[in-house]
Amino acid sequence: MGHDRFIPFCKPTIEDDEIAEVVESLKSGWITTGPKVAKFEEEFRQYHGGHQKAIAVNSATAGLHLCLATLDLEHGDEVITTSITWPSTVNNIVLCGARPVFADVDRNTLQIDPADIEKKINSRTKAIMPVHFAGAPVDLDKIWQLCKEHGLHLIEDAAHAVGTKYKDTLIGSKSEAAVFSFHPIKNMTTGEGGMILCNNPQMAERIKRLRFHGISRDAWKRYSKGGSPHYQVVEPGFKYNMLDIQAALGLHQLRKLERFNKARAELAYNYMKLLKDIDEILPLVPPSYPHNHAWHLFIVRLDTKRMKVDRDQFIAELQEEGVGIGLHFPAVHLQQFYKEKFGFKKGSLPNAEWNSDRLFSLPLYPLLTPKQQEQVVDTLKKLVKRHKR
Repeated sequence: MGHDRFIPFCKPTIEDDEIAEVVESLKSGWITTGPKVAKFEEEFRQYHGGHQKAIAVNSATAGLHLCLATLDLEHGDEVITTSITWPSTVNNIVLCGARPVFADVDRNTLQIDPADIEKKINSRTKAIMPVHFAGAPVDLDKIWQLCKEHGLHLIEDAAHAVGTKYKDTLIGSKSEAAVFSFHPIKNMTTGEGGMILCNNPQMAERIKRLRFHGISRDAWKRYSKGGSPHYQVVEPGFKYNMLDIQAALGLHQLRKLERFNKARAELAYNYMKLLKDIDEILPLVPPSYPHNHAWHLFIVRLDTKRMKVDRDQFIAELQEEGVGIGLHFPAVHLQQFYKEKFGFKKGSLPNAEWNSDRLFSLPLYPLLTPKQQEQVVDTLKKLVKRHKR
């Protein structure tokens, strides 16, 4: 170990008021879906302008599944998405009966390329599911236009994008459907959990029903004062509801989100300054269109042409030296299932594949200190010097 202390890849910021709110939930008797979930949904909705429905779920994966389930996809239908994403984005397309179609990404931003999306649209295309990657937004105007021209649904994977703005608008404020994640590595957390923002009232009503077994009344309404225990199964659904003990965390995390994201931005700009003279380490480039970056991840690429080792050996040595590293993300279309099931091959998405072989994520979270960042960058310099061609 090169240092006395290991710098973890991520560490959530949980403070006394979150802890007290969870304890209050435990003492109240409402630990499953109850008043705190309803309050969290309303505060999240108001944070985004208050014009849409907010539906809390137990993970962003569940949220994506619910949104896709409302489309009633059939065999042969296609959904266009990116290969540089966590597998759940693509897995849900398959689980809902459709075929994933991959559009390439911009080589330096890793945002899905609207021009390549347009090339992939055909009569079987039912929806586009872009990922707002690493805390920056996709170019929504171009994608909205494609959806309008071709009559397609737009489901935004906003797992990285809580607090992100496209131009002057928060992601989710104008979306047909946008799905956020509150996993512990995200900008705000509920332990596990997610939120769907939906501006399509019919879709939102069905999502709410499918979230809890497809029944017409949820547990909070049935068991609260004045509620009725009767219910009707309208269609088969899932068990994807958020718990009050999760929402207790979320209420306070949401109120601190601007502070958290400001700290992330300051750390990201510091990384940029510290890394500017290391030619072998290539940070992502922020998109050129107006936006507000939430800095969920700080991703760099290793210029393997200048190195005697590949990315995997390089990050293994980084971890041995005391630096926690993330891998966001190996290309999904080259994962075993997708190659075997759909015949995807290397060469179809050159920008995604180039990045997939070179990218890794550096520690970035509000509790990270500038001194720790210097340790991270000093370690990068040490390993670059060790393995430089």
